[in-house]
Amino acid sequence: MQFDAPLLPATLIRRYKRFLADVRLENGETLTVHCPNTGTMLSCSTPGSPVRLSISDNPKRKYPHTLEMVRDNGTWVGVNTSRTNKLVIEAIQRGLVPELSPFDAIRAEVKTSAGSRLDLMVSRGEKRTYVEIKNCSLAENGCAMFPDAKTVRGTKHLNELIRLKNEGHQTCIFFLVQRMDADRFSPASHIDPVYGETLMKANREGVQILVYQAEVTPEEITVVRNLPHDVA
Repeated sequence: MQFDAPLLPATLIRRYKRFLADVRLENGETLTVHCPNTGTMLSCSTPGSPVRLSISDNPKRKYPHTLEMVRDNGTWVGVNTSRTNKLVIEAIQRGLVPELSPFDAIRAEVKTSAGSRLDLMVSRGEKRTYVEIKNCSLAENGCAMFPDAKTVRGTKHLNELIRLKNEGHQTCIFFLVQRMDADRFSPASHIDPVYGETLMKANREGVQILVYQAEVTPEEITVVRNLPHDVA
């Protein structure tokens, strides 16, 4: 995925109120920007970090700038979670995810039960694979981890995948690691033990766990490789 226009360089001052961040441009101007990330951004929200911003041409937006990436540990980290599903769909369409290929169709935002939606349904003939996608921006000592905050909603998605698997459907939890300083994945059970336990249960029940890594640069974000995981 290439960015439509060059990203604006800036320095992070602070991230706050969940969806806002203050940054300083190279000319010294201070801006408040939209931060489309519901997590804590643990390990990628340190004040003073280099960041890159996109600019919306929507005149109705209160904050036209969006925080796209943060520099941490020598690597760019993609933090705009509104792009995650599009990146995964693009990777599937380009044949970069052999576990989900070949396919006839991909549907987004699929209702699976009352009050439950999953990100994708990948189909081939009568075969359907339900996929839930999570953006992973946290890494410590070379290990990518999810979640970076307690997530009741994330646990609900896992239980929905387990239910569908037990009904005979193919199901998959897909973690997209948007940073290049990790070579493996593990659930962040020290942050959310319930999610970690549920992910291990999903693995035992036959829910497929896929972890792919994306290289993030100010010019583009590209899914580059599969990562191993230690979900047991």
